[in-house]
Amino acid sequence: MRVAAERGVPQKERQELAETPATLAPGGHGDSSAGAGSSIELSRESGGAKGATASKPARTATGRAVPAKSTMSKSALASLTDWDAARIFLEVVRAGSFRSAAERLTLSINAVRRRIDDFERQIGATLFTRDVHGARLTDEGALVVSAVERMEAASFELLRAGDGLAGAASGEVRVAVTEGLGTFWLAPRLVEFQQSFPNVMVDLYCAMRSADVSRHEADVAIHLSRPAALDVKLVRLGRMHLMCFASEKYLEIFGIPKTIDDLVKHRLVLQVADEAAANAAFATIFPGFEQRDLIAMTTNVSSANYWAVAHGAGIGVFPTYASALGGKIIPLEVDLKWSYDIWLSYHATTGRIPRVRHMIDWLVEAFNPGKYPWFKDEFIHPQQLKTVYMGEPLTHLFGGFPMEGR
Repeated sequence: MRVAAERGVPQKERQELAETPATLAPGGHGDSSAGAGSSIELSRESGGAKGATASKPARTATGRAVPAKSTMSKSALASLTDWDAARIFLEVVRAGSFRSAAERLTLSINAVRRRIDDFERQIGATLFTRDVHGARLTDEGALVVSAVERMEAASFELLRAGDGLAGAASGEVRVAVTEGLGTFWLAPRLVEFQQSFPNVMVDLYCAMRSADVSRHEADVAIHLSRPAALDVKLVRLGRMHLMCFASEKYLEIFGIPKTIDDLVKHRLVLQVADEAAANAAFATIFPGFEQRDLIAMTTNVSSANYWAVAHGAGIGVFPTYASALGGKIIPLEVDLKWSYDIWLSYHATTGRIPRVRHMIDWLVEAFNPGKYPWFKDEFIHPQQLKTVYMGEPLTHLFGGFPMEGR
């Protein structure tokens, strides 16, 4: 495993680096790795690190055994924040001298000495004695070797785990979406995603309130208005077009409205997500009328709204693909239409997680206007959808309930 030796080195010292990064694999260049908890002896400057077996106690350069318990302050060890300095310390131990370690790390000998001085200050103990023959571990230094080797082993395990997970697509992905799109469009088709990524568990959260991915309410969210958060990634998926519908049963009883003025003679079924916005819209479309005069039913979810209208409760507003959901509802030629852009949001860091990235890619394709024309920018009348879309039956696509023979 290759680790850039200059990482964490002060800018002044970085100028002393060689062109190629050092390799800090356990044991140095070609040396066998010293396992966690094993001991290390220092040879003279002309020699290298000599590994002892894990079963032998750590010894100093003079041959004295290091006590099992040290008087070193645990609080001093807990204050260690510079892993680069710890790695340089370990390289000095393995190389046998400051000069040999500096050559392996492609640092100047003075830079290595400064980092060791910093490390000793952090630890609160003298780790080496220096003489004409090089550097020799103190008893405290021998104890620190074992601790730093465990740190190194843990860091390598972490990197290996990261490498193993880099291409993995497993775990949970939280997708927040408006209730109608989640119920009628995404849920029936998630089997496609699951077949491609069987180890990913999808948490599909359907609600009228938009989720905020910047606050980790979801990994990915779909909205019918552009999110205002500045620290999220946005993808415009397409556009949803809405118009008035009513069931055959209702129209047989109350007749077919032709204009907006005709609607005041009918019963309305409304889905209310934002009460203030709904009240303002009603006052704009039907000035001078009270809601109790026209509205027969309100609900907060798309599914209840749809099936109430499909069974004759009144006239409702739905996306142009509503007929494909299975109810016998008919689009009305009333000049009253709306459209909403469909947005996908995710946090930049979350989007780099493989399972989330796969979900993002799948959602973008799921709303592809070129493949699914009801998400195009231009309005396409429901009666034209069957001619512009040549795929599988729309009722199957939306997970609707076929009404033939009922």
